[in-house]
Amino acid sequence: MVWVLVLLSFIVLCGDGIISEGAASRPRYVDVGAIFSLGTLHGEVTNIAMKAAEEDVNSDPSFLGGSKLRIMTYDAKRNGFLTIMGALQFMETDAVAIIGPQTSIMAHVLSHLANELSVPMLSFTALDPSLSALQFPFFVQTAPSDLFLMRAIAEMISYYGWSEVVALYNDDDNSRNGITALGDELEGRRCKISYKAVLPLDVVITSPREIIDELVKIQGMESRVIIVNTFPRTGRLIFEEAQKLGMMEKGYVWIATTWLTSLLDSVNPLPSKNAESLRGVLTLRIHTPNSRKKKDFVARWNKLSNGTVGLNVYGLYAYDTVWIIARAVKTLLDSGANISFSSDPKLTSMTGGGSLNLGALSIFDQGSQFLDYIVNTNMTGLTGQIHFLPDRSMIQPSYDIINVVDDGFRQIGYWSNHSGLSILPPESLYNKPSNRSSSNQHLNNVTWPGGTSVTPRGWVFPNNGRRLRIGVPDRASFKEFVSRVDGNNKVQGYAIDVFEAAVKLISYPVPHEFVLFGDGLKNPNFNEFVNNVTTGVFDAVVGDIAIVTKRTRIVDFTQPYIESGLVVVAPVTKLNDTPWAFLRPFTPPMWAVTAAFFLIVGSVIWILEHRINDEFRGPPRKQIVTILWFSFSTMFFAHRENTVSTLGRAVLLIWLFVVLIITSSYTASLTSILTVQQLNSPIRGVDTLISSSGRVGFQVGSYAENYMIDELNIARSRLVPLGSPKEYAAALQNGTVAAIVDERPYIDLFLSEFCGFAIRGQEFTRSGWGFAFPRDSPLAIDMSTAILGLSETGQLQKIHDKWLSRSNCSNLNGAESDEDSEQLKLRSFWGLFLVCGIACFIALFIYFFRIVRDFWRHSKPEEEATVPSPESSRSKTLQRFLAYFDEKEEETKRRLKRKRNDDLSLRPSRPV
Repeated sequence: MVWVLVLLSFIVLCGDGIISEGAASRPRYVDVGAIFSLGTLHGEVTNIAMKAAEEDVNSDPSFLGGSKLRIMTYDAKRNGFLTIMGALQFMETDAVAIIGPQTSIMAHVLSHLANELSVPMLSFTALDPSLSALQFPFFVQTAPSDLFLMRAIAEMISYYGWSEVVALYNDDDNSRNGITALGDELEGRRCKISYKAVLPLDVVITSPREIIDELVKIQGMESRVIIVNTFPRTGRLIFEEAQKLGMMEKGYVWIATTWLTSLLDSVNPLPSKNAESLRGVLTLRIHTPNSRKKKDFVARWNKLSNGTVGLNVYGLYAYDTVWIIARAVKTLLDSGANISFSSDPKLTSMTGGGSLNLGALSIFDQGSQFLDYIVNTNMTGLTGQIHFLPDRSMIQPSYDIINVVDDGFRQIGYWSNHSGLSILPPESLYNKPSNRSSSNQHLNNVTWPGGTSVTPRGWVFPNNGRRLRIGVPDRASFKEFVSRVDGNNKVQGYAIDVFEAAVKLISYPVPHEFVLFGDGLKNPNFNEFVNNVTTGVFDAVVGDIAIVTKRTRIVDFTQPYIESGLVVVAPVTKLNDTPWAFLRPFTPPMWAVTAAFFLIVGSVIWILEHRINDEFRGPPRKQIVTILWFSFSTMFFAHRENTVSTLGRAVLLIWLFVVLIITSSYTASLTSILTVQQLNSPIRGVDTLISSSGRVGFQVGSYAENYMIDELNIARSRLVPLGSPKEYAAALQNGTVAAIVDERPYIDLFLSEFCGFAIRGQEFTRSGWGFAFPRDSPLAIDMSTAILGLSETGQLQKIHDKWLSRSNCSNLNGAESDEDSEQLKLRSFWGLFLVCGIACFIALFIYFFRIVRDFWRHSKPEEEATVPSPESSRSKTLQRFLAYFDEKEEETKRRLKRKRNDDLSLRPSRPV
């Protein structure tokens, strides 16, 4: 009986222990810290939303199995030191997670604590793109990173066609790193941030002085697209001062990040002075799809907030963040794990009797497991689907694009990482393939600052309309293109007229003044001239400026207003004034082979017809004349089919075909030679110029010098600088240079005044002349459009005719034709001659085969009658063959017939 009592006592004690241990695994409260500045807009909204979420989680006791979630909020009062103290306090009191901090500056600091103590830290306001999960694994952003916000802004800038923006932001991690991300996104779209206006931290701005100073700087700049990445308090000051400075008028573009939509949503209506200063501004809001949950929570908000503040998107994310933690706590407890904390040996060893109680900071033993449950969350909250990708970014980030107008604000579209800019909600496009093409990007109309609906061009001339300094070369020659007028600073010329005409087509004024470059005594170096744009000496340069690769690397050129290219010009003599011009269509080899084939064909016909045709018999002189006659009157004999044999007729028909082709070609070539002036020169183009050893002239200041040295490998010692058309003519006439290499417009002008020279060969480079502007200058684009307009309307040609269409001598260049190109060469006809030669060979082969066969058939009886010596036999056989060959075929047949009759008469008669 005693043993039974002892056993029962043991069971009861053990049972009490087991029950106590089971109760310990389900703590009464699960503490979660929250660090926010409750006096700020975000802090106020966030605190209300978190408390509402806490109530909703705890409203169902079974959700956490009897445990309750407890949100402990710490007011950091916008103070970094207090924020750190709050985090340390929560880590002393065994909080399983911390919601916050509110700013990215503190997130960078406190994330190191979270890593060390394995306490997950979740924030929906510290969205700095540089807060990497690799560096800070225990820091989780529960709202889309600002990387996507900046990508959306970059696509908006590209959509509206702007190329440069100004960034205005506070000097804190979140603002600074966001602008860095924006710069990277813009660079990928051939845009850039032209100026970064940095303001002090939001908490230390006590007067608008710093803001005014930066706004005044921006006023004097070219870009009128301003991105404001700051906080509600600083943002309101910026727009108030911008309105006072006249920067909310027509021509400006203002894009505010998500701070402005938070202000619009939470403080509605805004005070009148704030509302007026924000008209025309574009801003973005993190997109949250409509749902029943969201609608119900919005309906509860007035009761939750007592009407003190409006709900913004960060309130929705605060509510969902609490639920993310609650679900992770539930999963952890349901897995059977205990929530426990232990001392950090690193911190315990540092106490050393000091006043800091670092040993009180404890490690969350299940922190890594708890973090996994958080990042594997898959739920639907007020903000839509909540799911983290492997890189910890939120799934399907998207934004509403808002336009502030007189009566509040209106939505003009959406941006999503899936489909870009759209007027359709992103969730309606997720089931379709991603289409980011420019034709698929759309936004609704915008009311811009100043009340205009016309999209601003996004830039003005810098320094509040200062006249552009346009560089113009002070040329010493070819002044038709650009020149000083009567020794003063006024300029004129073809290039100037084109520039002024193009400026008139631009829809906005372009105040400018021309500034001469050079001394007027010699042509300036055009590479130095263009380089002055990059150094800021000139705002642009206008003149006869060739668009070459080296220059395009440092400036932007307009559309070419005249075509150009390097050509070779050399002295020439006319070849038409000669009685022997008719010989020129054929080259000497062509003449020789053609004449030879006439004789060959005549000889072949004589061989084929000599034994059967009386016209080919007789004295040698007559037969030679017959051969020549047949050779040079082929067409006549081709129609006398009865006068030649079948073989002869075949040869003649083939030869006739060859003659007809050659004759037609000859006629066409001769016509061209007699119609087009034929010019003769030892220089036939750039190839003969390179292979020769003669000296070559070039225009002072032209890129032709470097091109010939670097690309054509012409020795510098062969090059002769020349300064004017008169020097060109003198150098070519007296033999100082064998040829001159220069751009086509200069050469055309030179040839219109000086005779006896012509362009040899073709242009061996292709380029044009344009006006140079700084890199990425929007004026270069507008000027290019204007130049195209001048070309389409014919005005460009009229300006050309005004300055460049004149001639003092017959234009050798316009009617010039290279003699070699007009001559008919043997290589073009060797196939025809080959066909004709083969036909002659076959005909002769057939003919000789037949005549040899007949000769041996007829001569065999004669050989049997006599038996001479072998030597005399061969000699007599050859003589008989030649005689047989020369004998007319009919005589041969008659002789053989008589011989057969004689043989029959001498044969003895048979006895009866």
